[in-house]
Amino acid sequence: MNEPGETKDLRFRALGEAVARIWSNLPQAVQQLLFEEAVTSHGESIRQQLAVFLHDIHSRTSDSIKAHAMPEPDSLGC
Repeated sequence: MNEPGETKDLRFRALGEAVARIWSNLPQAVQQLLFEEAVTSHGESIRQQLAVFLHDIHSRTSDSIKAHAMPEPDSLGC
């Protein structure tokens, strides 16, 4: 089915918004899979931003996502 890009983008956005709303109700394995797929699709640079976003909107976010998103300490240990 060929559809205009705008319609396809709207469907992806609607699905993404729905997933974000129910994120804390999803099993951690599903959270991790979705999170890693988003990073794979949009690049490693989105990892930290996405983790912060999910943490800000949900109190229960996968510990493994939080651990992967933590910035590395600099050489001074700060």
